[in-house]
Amino acid sequence: MAALRTLRPTALPAGIRQLLTPPRIMSYSTSSSSQPSTTPPPKSSVSETEMSHFSALASSWWDPEGPSRILHEMNPLRHVFIQRCRSLYPTDITKTPKKLRYLDVGCGGGIFAESAARLVDTESVTAIDPTKEVLAVAKKHQKSDPLLCEPGRLNYINTAIENLPLPATPEQGVDVLSVFEVIEHVTHPAPFLANCMPHVKPGGWLVLSTISRTWASWFTTKLVAEDIMRIVPPGTHDWHQYINVDEMKAWAAKQPGWSNPMTMGVVYIPGFGWKEIQGSEGWGNYFFAIRKNA
Repeated sequence: MAALRTLRPTALPAGIRQLLTPPRIMSYSTSSSSQPSTTPPPKSSVSETEMSHFSALASSWWDPEGPSRILHEMNPLRHVFIQRCRSLYPTDITKTPKKLRYLDVGCGGGIFAESAARLVDTESVTAIDPTKEVLAVAKKHQKSDPLLCEPGRLNYINTAIENLPLPATPEQGVDVLSVFEVIEHVTHPAPFLANCMPHVKPGGWLVLSTISRTWASWFTTKLVAEDIMRIVPPGTHDWHQYINVDEMKAWAAKQPGWSNPMTMGVVYIPGFGWKEIQGSEGWGNYFFAIRKNA
């Protein structure tokens, strides 16, 4: 059984050597079960260090001018990308006019989960996160909107995807499984994604966002955003855990029963917010999606 190996640099290269950094190859099984081929999945793919970091930021999650500001500003583009993906298959929409079910993995304080739950074509949103302090903030904020408190509309669960029960049948899966700004914080991304995939129904989409591992992304996300401008708290990102878009495409090409990978590059411009920039997925932030064959 062929499997890619996990390969990461051991130290941040200096200067031009960053351009020569080997790819972050992700370990996964090519079996039809789409399950990891190595050891049993851990309780959570996210390290204790990452969880501790985000726990410390929990109280400021809903401050639009706080440490999570760029996540608030990115949120509209998340919906744009999802709509773009789904519009490729209008028959999926006409065949199933019922409202959509979402599963938001690594939901944090609920920025995307809440916005998805408010959409008129949403049936339900299940949002999970292994960090209980952050999830407590999400649940508290949910109470401020009566719509979000309607039974079945938005359900927060303190768990990791590895521990979430699978749907009883494929059709009971979700239409959209989102993993926004999460995978670069995951220790073993391919097994993590393998645990996400069974939760998507046929014709549904797995949608994520992350950052390409390049000299440009180190300069913009680490040096400028964290160390100089403090747009995000220092230590939020580990450049070595970024995943290049070509690596995501190579992973997607080996997933049986999945097709149509989609990408959208986005750039944060201080004073103007996030903007879609064609081609920027090769060196910076980007959205990526793959569809489960109907």
